[in-house]
Amino acid sequence: MAIQWYPGHMHKARKKIKESMPLIDMVIEVLDARIPYSSENPLVDQLRGARPCITLLNKSDLADPIVTMAWKQHYEKQRGVKAIDIVAEKKGEAKGLIQKISQLAKTMLVDRNLEAKPARVMIMGIPNVGKSTLMNGLLGRRLAKVGNEPAVTKEQHSTRLANGVLLYDTPGMLWPKVEDEDSGYRLAISGAIKSTAMDFEDVALYAAGYFLEYYPELIMARYKLKELPKDDIGLLEEIGRRRGALRAGGRIDLHKASELLINEFRNGTLGRISLETPELVEAQRALRNATEES
Repeated sequence: MAIQWYPGHMHKARKKIKESMPLIDMVIEVLDARIPYSSENPLVDQLRGARPCITLLNKSDLADPIVTMAWKQHYEKQRGVKAIDIVAEKKGEAKGLIQKISQLAKTMLVDRNLEAKPARVMIMGIPNVGKSTLMNGLLGRRLAKVGNEPAVTKEQHSTRLANGVLLYDTPGMLWPKVEDEDSGYRLAISGAIKSTAMDFEDVALYAAGYFLEYYPELIMARYKLKELPKDDIGLLEEIGRRRGALRAGGRIDLHKASELLINEFRNGTLGRISLETPELVEAQRALRNATEES
């Protein structure tokens, strides 16, 4: 699934970030803990250059905890980036995070007297990854607009935190084209892509196939199934029958069943599910490379 959703304000945000970056000391990239690789914007590395980076795996309460731990180890060992898993909406989470950011700033910016000159830290991330909720929690008040749809924040904001940190927020920003088909599907499933820019049935079939292979027990429990459907379309049809997603004549409304499945994943009703692991991403990358070379 090739994603090409890059509205004008994202292009504007990229230009603004590039203009502001010379003033920034450190970057925090907020990723979706369910899709760390797919929610990692390649433009962030380009824009930040050699500046130190903290990776925040947000929405970790919705992700498979074992997989989240594997991703944290991956980022810290393979990428040399400090990784923290958080739940931005969890009460009290932000207070501890402020202290962690301050401590990391001191270790990453060893030549800087943060008491005399605060560290200028920029928060970056793709749409709907939870940056606005995180900002509001860090500030202890509602400054950034929050919503369930991507691309809610459209302007850049800055504010001073305690402990020698000046925080810059930025709008959610994708890159012009998501070439990786699997990542395109995962971004759509997680809610990073506007509903009008995706085919719900196509996306839900991908999700259904993945859930059947990697989380069959959760699917069985959620939909009270005695046996697993044979394939992705079978699961959607079963959901349609059990949830009343029917058209005239008793035909399954696949679009409605698709929305049900995707929304139940997004809100955590299905259980704690991660859509990718470091090993799966590496295997898929190797397969794509082999296919391109053949």
